[in-house]
Amino acid sequence: MKSINASDIANMEQRKRANFINSLSGFKGANLIGTTSVDGIDNLAVVSSVFHIGANPPLLGMIMRPHTVVRDTLQNIKQTGEYTINHIGREIVEQAHHSSARFDSNQSEFTELGLTVLASEHVKAPYVAESNIRLGMQVQDIQLLAINQTELVIGQIVEVQTDSNWLSEDGYLDIEAAGSMAISGLDSYHSTQRFGRYAYAKPNEKVRKIDVVSGK
Repeated sequence: MKSINASDIANMEQRKRANFINSLSGFKGANLIGTTSVDGIDNLAVVSSVFHIGANPPLLGMIMRPHTVVRDTLQNIKQTGEYTINHIGREIVEQAHHSSARFDSNQSEFTELGLTVLASEHVKAPYVAESNIRLGMQVQDIQLLAINQTELVIGQIVEVQTDSNWLSEDGYLDIEAAGSMAISGLDSYHSTQRFGRYAYAKPNEKVRKIDVVSGK
């Protein structure tokens, strides 16, 4: 087995190091973040850094890269306080990945990528109509991480749009059945195959599988 130490990592070419380190955190959710500028321009950006913070209130975190260059998504979030998280499905992978291109601020990625704006009564930010799971978010906190100047955006879920057929009796949302994709590294997209759901683990009890639909 190959050993790669801190010195090896520090001496890697920049792009190689970025690819390598981004691969180490494993599979991550593939999402399109929808925002609207104060001038009314809709924006999309592919993000793989969304993570759970808490269920009550329902909070999700998202790490955004340093604001050393124009970051339309982060700027729109700061100025409007709202955004959407849209799961990327197999049908829109190429369009979603293309959103990482540096379009001008006056260009709407929806228009450039051929994706459809879906409006909501609960958030002003745009949903992606082609996404099977859509979350409406309101900003609760934004923290600058001094260690590398990235920014942690914490948002509260105010709306979930999805098909009830994917929602199990115990509240589990079957994102695999919905066709949600995963990302590894910076540019590799994956479909998933469930190995199993398992009951709440307790000492002195054998681990047992549970039904996906009922959670029993």
